[in-house]
Amino acid sequence: MSIFEAIILGAVQGITEFLPVSSSGHLVLLQKIFRISEPALLFDVMVHVGTLGAVFIVLWADIWNILRYPIQKFTGLLIVATLPTVLIALVFKDLIEEAFASAAFLGFAFLGTAVLLIIAEGLAKRPGRTKTERTMQWSDALIIGILQGVAIIPGVSRSGSTLSGALSRKLDRSFAARFSFLLSIPTILGALVLQLKDVLEGTAGGIGTAPLIAGTLTAGVVGFFSIQGMLAIVRKRSLWGFALYVAVLGLLILLDQYGTHFFF
Repeated sequence: MSIFEAIILGAVQGITEFLPVSSSGHLVLLQKIFRISEPALLFDVMVHVGTLGAVFIVLWADIWNILRYPIQKFTGLLIVATLPTVLIALVFKDLIEEAFASAAFLGFAFLGTAVLLIIAEGLAKRPGRTKTERTMQWSDALIIGILQGVAIIPGVSRSGSTLSGALSRKLDRSFAARFSFLLSIPTILGALVLQLKDVLEGTAGGIGTAPLIAGTLTAGVVGFFSIQGMLAIVRKRSLWGFALYVAVLGLLILLDQYGTHFFF
């Protein structure tokens, strides 16, 4: 992977991490387009670390509140929502790495994200009071966490899955977005820990240090602006446009996988 390719991939990561369109799916797709043969998972984790820095900057007030008062309901909700992802990642680690390498289910995964977004917006409009940080239930956090665990598959959006879970449970849209982005912190840190063993053993792939740094920094800078834009979009608009985008993208990928074979 060249530095230029790493910067392009990092910029795409920064833009798509906080949009419900699957940043990992876009990275796998672009690596197919660029004919990058190195294993994708380590690079994917590192550019996610870049966007993690953006989360810390934009949502520092929430993070500082958690650090000051760790024993509180909100912290517990984040923990409950993180546990299913951890379990799924540990059990299916090898299958996940294979999915990143082969991209065999990429088109179907994008279509799955579209379905999740459509269902979530429909459920969010049903009658009933919206929930806030105070009225959110433990079962809400568990459902959001299970959906985030499914999003380990490239093409299934993490932010899309968590937002879908939050909106379907009638969480306030602004709070749903904040919870989704804060939930990325333990998720990304956990993914990094899982990769440390491969890094120390030198089996994480042949991507050089310079491309990794370039991609990570680019993802962080672009992600800083992306997260602020997405927070505003979720508050004021529906996710239908994103659903349409990933549905069309999924169909085009399937067309190429089973028909034209330009990239797959």
